[in-house]
Amino acid sequence: MKTFELNGTVRTDLGKKATKADRAIDNVPCVLYGVSDNVHFTSTKSDLRKLIYTPEVFIVDLTVDGVKTKAIMKALQFHPVTDNVLHIDFYQITETKPVVVELPVKLEGLAEGVKAGGKLALEMRKLKVKGIYTQIPENIVIDVTSLGLGKSIQVGKVSVENLEILNAKNAVVAQVKLTRAARGAAATAGK
Repeated sequence: MKTFELNGTVRTDLGKKATKADRAIDNVPCVLYGVSDNVHFTSTKSDLRKLIYTPEVFIVDLTVDGVKTKAIMKALQFHPVTDNVLHIDFYQITETKPVVVELPVKLEGLAEGVKAGGKLALEMRKLKVKGIYTQIPENIVIDVTSLGLGKSIQVGKVSVENLEILNAKNAVVAQVKLTRAARGAAATAGK
C-alpha cells in the first residue's frame, strides 16, 4: 500500500465552540483511535485533500506534535449541504493486529462475453478485506478473460493471498450483460 504523510496539531479545547472555530480557519477536527488515550487533533484541509479525494487506500504516517504513528483512515463525515469535510477518524495500525479496509477492484483482460457483443459491468467498485496492513495490496485485480456472455464473478470466487474478504459471498463483483444488439443477433441466429 502507498503511504501518505500527514501533520497534525493536538486539540486542547474539544467543545462545540472550539470545533467551530477550528473549521472557520480551514482546519479539520480528527481523532486517532487505537492508542491508550484517544488523540484529538486538527489538520488543514489542504493537507487532507489528496488523502480524501482519491479511490486509493493509504497508510498514513501521522505526526501529531512530534509523535509519529502509523494509521489508516476509518471514517469521514461531510457537511450535508456544502460537502465540506467535518470530521475524520483515524485508527492506529500495528504489524500484529489485522485491520479492515475497503480496496478498489480493478478488472483485467478482455472478456469472452464482450467479444460476443456483451457489455462488461463492474458491480462492486470496492471490496472490504481484513488482514495485516503490510500484506494488503493497493487494489484487487480480477482477471475477466474467461467470463462469458451473461456470466458473472461473485465475491466467493475471488481470493486474495493473506486476506479475508468480508463481503457477502453471493454478491456479484463483475458481470457481462447481454446488450440489445447481442439479444437481437442471438434471436436471428436461432431462426
